[in-house]
This record gives sequence, structure tokens and C-alpha cells, in this order.
Amino acid sequence: MADIKDKIAIVTGAGHGIGREIALVLARNGAEVVVTDVSDEIFEVGKQIEALGAKALPMKCDVTELEQAQSVEERVAGKYDRIDILVNNAGIYPTKPFLEITPEDWNKVLRINLNGAFHCTKAVLPMMVKHGYGKIVNIASIAGAVVAFQNLVHYSASKAAIAGFTKSLALEVAQYGINVNAVAPGPIDIGTMSPETEMYKQLIKTIPLGRMGLPRDIANLVVFLVSDDSNFITGQCIVSDGGYTLP
Repeated sequence: MADIKDKIAIVTGAGHGIGREIALVLARNGAEVVVTDVSDEIFEVGKQIEALGAKALPMKCDVTELEQAQSVEERVAGKYDRIDILVNNAGIYPTKPFLEITPEDWNKVLRINLNGAFHCTKAVLPMMVKHGYGKIVNIASIAGAVVAFQNLVHYSASKAAIAGFTKSLALEVAQYGINVNAVAPGPIDIGTMSPETEMYKQLIKTIPLGRMGLPRDIANLVVFLVSDDSNFITGQCIVSDGGYTLP
């Protein structure tokens, strides 16, 4: 168990996949979790958290809108008078050749993946500064932040930007007792690809540890980074990819 009992955590994009698992694992470790997403799936996630005997507060939020992020912060601050943890997970993963990417495609990815993290961080940071404590974890990716992939120029640009955002913000807010880190997942099985497909089998061959990553692999790392066990770690982008990007 991590030492996050009774901490107040906000997780964006928590309706499914990695975000959902992060919310559940935080709850299992004693945090009270504010579950946000644009979809109604958050209400089911809230029920799953409560079934664990933990507390959840599902709130719909479009992270591309600063006003909505601020509304979440105001409601959470009003209920708890503090925000201890923010996990900027909300994001999309579209694939398209660069020559086919439209300005609309580009802007949509940047609005969600990058502006979303800016908006949510902008909303909660004053409360963290006020209390002299905070843990922010941004979900980056090996794409852009570590290696290159075809057909992912817009996604890679957004995630490389998240890595830079993490480092610079960590430097600014360290004086307030706030840690800012990022996690860069490699190939993660979120149930969208059948293990029976040839693509899946070929992908596993490229991973030295011999398996796809699971949402809980990322969630467990996030829990470590928001716990006091990681108090001397800040400004880092930590890769979790089973060795995929090793030379």
C-alpha cells in the first residue's frame, strides 16, 4: 500500500483504459478520487470505486475548456478544501499520415492532449501552492518523448510537448513543495487489439519482457509517483515499456 490514504486526487480521462485503472488503483490505496471524463462512463467507474469501499466523485469535464477545468477545481476545493494529486491522463491517439493531417486534426489532438493538461494544471495549482504540497503526474508516451512512429506526428508532437511541460513546470513549482513528473507508456493492451492477430504477436516480439503492458503497470507507477515514497523525484519522464525502446 502506498502512503496516499485520504489524499484527494483528480484523474482526467478516467472513464476507460489507463485512466480508469489509475483511478481504481489510487482508490485501492486509500485516496478519494475525483473521476473526470467527457463520457458518462465515469459514473460506472465511480460505482466500481465505491464497491472497493473507497470514495469517488464522478464529474464530467471537457479538458479542452479552461472553464470546465476550473469548475471541477472549485467543486473539489469547496468539498475538501484541498487538492493533493492531479493526474493529467486525458488524451486521444489518432493515426494518420502527415500528408493527410488537416489543421482540424492537428488542433484537436493538441487541444486535448496538451491544452487539456495546461487547463487542469492551471486550475488546481493555486490550491496546491496555498497548501505547500502537490503531486502532478502527466501521461506522456514513448511516441515523441523517446522515439518516433509513422502516422503519429500530431500525437507525438503533443506528447513530446508534455515531457517538456513537465520538466519546466517542475522547476518552477519545486519551491512550493510540489512534484511534477511524467510517465511515458510503451505498448499497452487496453483491449482494442485481439491477442490472436498477427499484429499483436509481432508487437510482442519487439518487447524484451515478452508481453504487452497492462493499464495496471502504468497505474502502479503513477501511484508511486504521487506517494511520499517519490518525494525526491521531480521533473522526470519515466518510461514504462517493457524494454521496447532499449537500444
